[in-house]
Amino acid sequence: MQDYSLLDTPSILSAIFFPQQIERTVLPVGATDVDIEVEPGIIIGCRFFIQDLKAPNIIYFHGNGELAADYDEIGPMYNSAGMNLLVTDYRGYGWSDGTPNVTNMLADAEVLFKEIQNWLSYNKYAGKLFLMGRSLGSVAAIDLATRHKDDIKGLLLESGIANTIPLAKSLGIRVDEMGLTEEHGFNNLQKIEKVTIPTFILHGARDELIPAGQAENLQSHCGAKAKEFIVIPGAEHNTMISTGGMLYFQTIKQFIDKVSGVINWRKRRKTTRNDQENNQ
Repeated sequence: MQDYSLLDTPSILSAIFFPQQIERTVLPVGATDVDIEVEPGIIIGCRFFIQDLKAPNIIYFHGNGELAADYDEIGPMYNSAGMNLLVTDYRGYGWSDGTPNVTNMLADAEVLFKEIQNWLSYNKYAGKLFLMGRSLGSVAAIDLATRHKDDIKGLLLESGIANTIPLAKSLGIRVDEMGLTEEHGFNNLQKIEKVTIPTFILHGARDELIPAGQAENLQSHCGAKAKEFIVIPGAEHNTMISTGGMLYFQTIKQFIDKVSGVINWRKRRKTTRNDQENNQ
């Protein structure tokens, strides 16, 4: 694994992570909590919003100022669009143990991915598996996608990070004084070049924290042959859903259906039905 020790210095971590610990909240209808031990004594809390055993499953890594419980209203919207959504927290977030840093975020993501795979299989969730990362979560999602192309059907990135230094500067980190360069950063551009699974990139046109040009860089560097890039007009960094409305979820589901072969199957069925009717 890459050395993230410079990012893991206290002054930088305080700008990257905004952990908030809370007591476990009441589960929304149709949801369940999945707690995973990533190392002895460290449990990461995840919340799974369930639509159906056969629905596609999205493992979702959220932004730095969010919690899995913040998705209690959003998760059911994914369900209404026909998708299961499993949101993972980071160390020190929600009811999870420990203190977050970049190194353990990525190490934990690897454990979480494997354990969630096992949990889904054991509980007979048969839908295709997708990874999604929003903002800081794009770091974990891209990193996993470079290694698990045979297990993941597609990668989705919302408000994703391409270059570390511009973001660090916008967060008030004095990169020159610390000697921080892109080589010491997340290296999402270098990593996404190795991503070959279908990729869907969403970004807000008015995102000032991570400008839409970063999404363009991710799209241009992505190694996938099947990739889509959508900018939501008027959307800011934290208003993607409120600006996009249900179209936001429908667009994601269209990408998932296309990658899963559902749209092609429906077209073939419709063509067959029309041929049969014409021959009668």
